[in-house]
Amino acid sequence: QVQLVESGGGLVQAGGSLRLSCAASGSILQIDTMGWYRQAPGKQRELVATSDSGGSTNYAESVKGRFTISRDNTKNAVYLKMNSLKPEDTAVYYCNVLLTPLFPTRDTYNYWGQGTQVTVSS
Repeated sequence: QVQLVESGGGLVQAGGSLRLSCAASGSILQIDTMGWYRQAPGKQRELVATSDSGGSTNYAESVKGRFTISRDNTKNAVYLKMNSLKPEDTAVYYCNVLLTPLFPTRDTYNYWGQGTQVTVSS
């Protein structure tokens, strides 16, 4: 019932910018932490940025000063503005939301988006 839909990925040149969007839909009771992870070919999935319900943010060292996470709680959406992109940012980016659904259970769980490809050329 709960789905996370991502958009905004694409191919850009080094130094360019992209904005990723993720919106949660379905029978949602509560959303807590929202964030972004990424996985490059041959690499493990890593945290990029998170934002908790109180507005506190956390960033991977590699993206600090370049990426900005934000959220719109009225829309159940989270965004990732990526500036000064580097080739090493190339990865599939996944939205992650710590969410409590209304149905079928009220178990808090990490939900994942489908992933969106970000490719940065040099």
